[in-house]
Order: sequence, then structure tokens, then C-alpha cells
Amino acid sequence: MQPIKLPTANLPKELPTMEIEFKPPTAHIPGYKPMVIPPSDLEAPEGVEEEATEEQPASPKMQIPVLDIQMPLPTAEVVATATYAAVAAVATTTLATPFFEQIKKKLQKFIQGKVDKWKQKSKKNQKDSLEN
Repeated sequence: MQPIKLPTANLPKELPTMEIEFKPPTAHIPGYKPMVIPPSDLEAPEGVEEEATEEQPASPKMQIPVLDIQMPLPTAEVVATATYAAVAAVATTTLATPFFEQIKKKLQKFIQGKVDKWKQKSKKNQKDSLEN
């Protein structure tokens, strides 16, 4: 009796395995520079003269007689800055409003036209589905 010959598969050589380099994630931890706080009993060394500092004028205050309160008033610089900001805001709004109104009207007409077309199309589709 002859031995049974089984068919053999002619397979291609295996592909080389790829090695993936894995780097674990890292995080940047924020740091800070330490703040040096001088001691409370710190004094200037001998022979050092104090610099003359300009004294800030006291801010003007308004006396409210009924409540007996003194209310601080803003300085001229603060009032000027607030005035410039307010004038700029009002001017910008006044000049920009007509442009935005025109854009708004055109957009409303455009969107309303699209909505109307969509309604007509849906009514037509409903009518067609009811006829079938």
C-alpha cells in the first residue's frame, strides 16, 4: 500500500515584523520663580539717604451733606478717557446701525424666500403622496 500524498501549500515568506518605538507621554509642569519677601524689620544700611518721593495730590472729594459722606471724584485723566470711550462707542453705533439694518432686511428676505420654497415643496410632496 502506498502512503497518501497530502497537498502542500506554497506560502510566501513571512514579512519582517515592525518594531514600533513607543515614547511615554510627558507633561510640562509649570514652575514659578520664588518670591523673596524681605523681613518686616528691614532697615536701610547706615549712610544711605532716603530718596525724596513725589507726593501724590489727594484726590478731590465731594461732600454729600444729607448723608454726611465724602465721595471721591475721579481724576481728570479718568474722566477724559471715559469721555473718549463713550463718544467713540456712540459714534460707532450711530454710523454702523444703518448698515446692519440693511443687512438684516436682506437676510430676512433671503431666509423667508427659502422657507417659502421649502413649504411649497413639502406641500407638493404631501399632495403627491396622497394621490398615490
